[in-house]
Amino acid sequence: MATPDNNIAGESSSDPIEKSDSGSGQTGSQVREASATDFDPAVFLKTITHRPGVYQMLNDAGDTIYVGKAGNLKKRVSSYFQKDPGSVKTRVMVAQIANIELTVTNNEIEALLLENNLIKEKRPRYNILLRDDKSYPFLFISTAEPYPRISYRRGGRKQAGKYIGPYPHAGAVKKTLRYIQKLFKVRQCEDSYFNNRSRPCLQYQINRCTAPCVGLIEEVDYRADVDMTIKVLEGRTNEVVESLVAEMEVASTGLEFERAARLRDQIKNLKAVNQSQYVENSRGDIDTVACYQKGGHCCIQVFFIRNGVNLGNKAFFPATPDGSTIEEIVTGFVQQFYLQHEVPRRVVTHCKIEDLELIQQALAMRAGYNVEIATNVRGDQRRWIDNALENAKLALDARLASRSGMAERQDKLRQLLDLEDLPQRMECFDISHLSGEATIASCVVFGVEGAIKAEYRRFQIKDITPGDDYAAMRQALTRRYTRLLKENQRIPEVLFIDGGKGQVGIALEVMRNLQLEEVSVVGVAKGPERRPGEESLLLCRTETEIQMKHDSPALHLIQQIRDEAHRYAVAGHRASRGKARRKSVLEDIPGLGPKRRKAVLTHFGGIRALQNAGVEDIASVPGISVQLAQLVYDFFHEQNG
Repeated sequence: MATPDNNIAGESSSDPIEKSDSGSGQTGSQVREASATDFDPAVFLKTITHRPGVYQMLNDAGDTIYVGKAGNLKKRVSSYFQKDPGSVKTRVMVAQIANIELTVTNNEIEALLLENNLIKEKRPRYNILLRDDKSYPFLFISTAEPYPRISYRRGGRKQAGKYIGPYPHAGAVKKTLRYIQKLFKVRQCEDSYFNNRSRPCLQYQINRCTAPCVGLIEEVDYRADVDMTIKVLEGRTNEVVESLVAEMEVASTGLEFERAARLRDQIKNLKAVNQSQYVENSRGDIDTVACYQKGGHCCIQVFFIRNGVNLGNKAFFPATPDGSTIEEIVTGFVQQFYLQHEVPRRVVTHCKIEDLELIQQALAMRAGYNVEIATNVRGDQRRWIDNALENAKLALDARLASRSGMAERQDKLRQLLDLEDLPQRMECFDISHLSGEATIASCVVFGVEGAIKAEYRRFQIKDITPGDDYAAMRQALTRRYTRLLKENQRIPEVLFIDGGKGQVGIALEVMRNLQLEEVSVVGVAKGPERRPGEESLLLCRTETEIQMKHDSPALHLIQQIRDEAHRYAVAGHRASRGKARRKSVLEDIPGLGPKRRKAVLTHFGGIRALQNAGVEDIASVPGISVQLAQLVYDFFHEQNG
């Protein structure tokens, strides 16, 4: 018995679809208008052609509720109107059919491509729908330039150079960029920034760049670093390690021990990165696709493996009609996802795929090379599938657990900030002091499940003019993100600043200096009455200032993060101020340790009597020499003076 085909919305294909006449004399597009009550399937079925094509089922309102393809339109459409059409979802759908539209194609592959386009356009209720119409990012190396740059690239690939990918999401690309910056110090700055430098930037100072902009490295040496970078990204890490080992031995033989030590550390870091990304016994480009279903919801996990390197994974949560099976969901995903995005030479999944040969042919025609979809694998590939299934289960459980809470607020925030994905990491800074005394900056960290308190940080602000919030913010941000870059730690997608345009301007300046322009900076300015709900947001990515509704879930999340940063800053400031006020003034006198301070205070009974004492009186205390007594006397009289 036929059931609704398994489809996921995809990108429009450029392949032409020819509308040809059918054997019964009908045109490529055939429409029967009726209502759900007077639609007569028996009459309609007599006129249908046996040619391949696409059918659209419409309801009373004229909305497309289902799109399917068929190698034989008459046979496929007729199957819906048998006494038992199959599943409950099929019976419910058939009961709503008021008219059917047919489009004849030359072959089934054309039908599959047209079906894909129509599903994306119509988004029918009874098709499986994947909300994923954006392109995937690549790493780009501008090899045509004297000093190539490595950067993040999304969209077309028109510029001459080397492209590595695709990566599952922007976070995977940025993580790889951090690794490369640590291993080979290839520049990542914009060309306009690179061409106008007169001295090395901060990246050179923190040992993340070799400063080719001012000629501190020869072009041939820089090219060698670029070549090694490309080899590592292409999965040829062993070649690079062997080359570096040979260089290290030469340096050691030539008594260049500092250079040999640097090469040794580079080899160590390279092996560590390779161990974390290398996929055992994998060759070529492979995607692993697994689906987990629970409570009427499902999650599809895809692991992207290129040249033996695991580029990361991505979770998809397609909208599925009630009663959809895992086989239907995976078939639809493979068919439509890879008609929209770049397809590897091999796709591995854990369940059967309907119309397997047809889908392989369509993908091969689009890609320009043979594509294999493997559904019954063993050994290492079976372990990859099991790992993908486990990740799908964890992702779906987490999504269901927080669906009405943090996930909803984060999704609203994603929409507000126009982000591609839910922010995985957000940080917020606040400054606290009392008339410039004991200035403390706080940094709180939030993830997909809320606050990550173990990663909160406080910064004692020093060497600034008391009360200068701008200088305090600059110092805190510089110290925080310089350290994260040095230690190759994760950089947040969103940075909230508790303050107005001045503080936000400082944050943008620091981000530019550290080449972290990809971070979305958002200012949270209090209203004139400083009441909750009256905050205005400064969105630096779009250079706009907005006033949000008081019941906005995104605003509630921002308020939670901002309030937590304020609480943490105030608590740190009070502790610092209290400690300073509990501190004895005698602690500032060199040579007067804890035992001598206790002896002096015991002898004189308190600070006031000590202030009025002479040098000889102070020297009479056991353990206090005449020289130390003079220091104590001078300290109080200079202070008073």
